[in-house]
Amino acid sequence: MPKGKHSTIKGELAATANLAAKCQHIAWAFPELRYTFCGRSIVLDVAVFTWNRIPLDEEGDITNVFSAHPDWTIEILSPEQSQTKVINNILHCLKAGCQMEWLVDPSEKSVIAYPQSQQPIFLQEPELLLPTPDFITNLKLSVGELFSWLKPGHVKASDTQLLLN
Repeated sequence: MPKGKHSTIKGELAATANLAAKCQHIAWAFPELRYTFCGRSIVLDVAVFTWNRIPLDEEGDITNVFSAHPDWTIEILSPEQSQTKVINNILHCLKAGCQMEWLVDPSEKSVIAYPQSQQPIFLQEPELLLPTPDFITNLKLSVGELFSWLKPGHVKASDTQLLLN
């Protein structure tokens, strides 16, 4: 079960991604849903689907069953969680066609970005901007800003520095 740091980061990241992409019908971030694709079911902390890939039912509503890979996923490592298992899920998503993965480690205050078909990028310096998938060009989030969310009185997701076009 997610604890304080994990839950805080997950909520803020989902809200921030949605602020950058949902209103413009670019993409939608879904926290903590089960996804089944390529023969496996996994629960990802945050999964982002581009607008034209959001699974819909016959009535045009979001479906209960997501059977396609997300376009961007974010996993937040918990202290008791196996890093190997989380990385295995990340690699599974990349192999299925996901464009970008993030592994956020609150205890190390670091992020490893996994761009599709590229080497992972380790980010720990507070001023570094986190890489985003090509479909979200207006999200500018630094490592320091992400981890500032763990402090009481932090700037909330809706106040982050987004360059909205």
